[in-house]
Amino acid sequence: MDESFANLQTSHLLGSVPAVIGDDKRSTNVPIASVNEGPSANMQIFPPNLGNNSKGYQTLESPTEGPDQQPSNNWKGFFNVYSYTQYFDVDTDVVLNRLMSSLYPTSGDFFNKIDANPDLYGLVWICTTLVFVLASLGNCATYLVKKRTQSDAPWIFDVNYMNLAASVIYGYAIIVPLGFYFSLRYMGSKADLLRFWCLWGYSLFIFIPISLPLLIPVEFLRWVIILLAGGASSSFVALNLQSYLETNNDITVVMCAAFGLQMVLSIFIKVWFFP
Repeated sequence: MDESFANLQTSHLLGSVPAVIGDDKRSTNVPIASVNEGPSANMQIFPPNLGNNSKGYQTLESPTEGPDQQPSNNWKGFFNVYSYTQYFDVDTDVVLNRLMSSLYPTSGDFFNKIDANPDLYGLVWICTTLVFVLASLGNCATYLVKKRTQSDAPWIFDVNYMNLAASVIYGYAIIVPLGFYFSLRYMGSKADLLRFWCLWGYSLFIFIPISLPLLIPVEFLRWVIILLAGGASSSFVALNLQSYLETNNDITVVMCAAFGLQMVLSIFIKVWFFP
């Protein structure tokens, strides 16, 4: 090699090429591994975790449960409260749309509207409201009848109206759809208990606004109002069941049973709360 290139400055170069070392200059006593090894690496997480009260980044650990975080679900199935929150995840527009659908019984498309998100909010809210309406307006109806027949007779608020209304309304809205669900499953037809509860819950909404005109002290008019409301509610349930169970051979029996039970409920409301 030409010795004129030996004195060139190499510090300005970006990279460096290892010089060729002759075999006579290579030490035979040094192991090959020790030549290739660099200084031992000490792997640490930066910045280090100085304790629970330290600031900055911490080591990667499983997230701890904070005060705003929900506790882990240890209960499974029907006893888990958090598993029912999805059935109450509806906004005002959705609920109003379903309430208006219950007032148009001939449409028969209620199951199509609730197919993506059937809710239990309507069942709970409508039944609770109807219980208080029947208990309060039922006492008002007895007060008007009492004052009309015997103006001087004392009148006492009947608290048992509340217990009777809660037992009948909640029992009907829960047990009747449950009975239809098991009956249809036994007959081999498709059935969804959540959708049935949603259907029967919204079918009771019509009895809330018609409770006020039932205070009119005209017996014939009361019967006309309750029969019209009961017929609309019964048609709403029966026609929607028909569209939902269109492939079932026993659809006529199911429709008649649903229509009849809804009419029985409407007559019961008239007889017991608005005599």
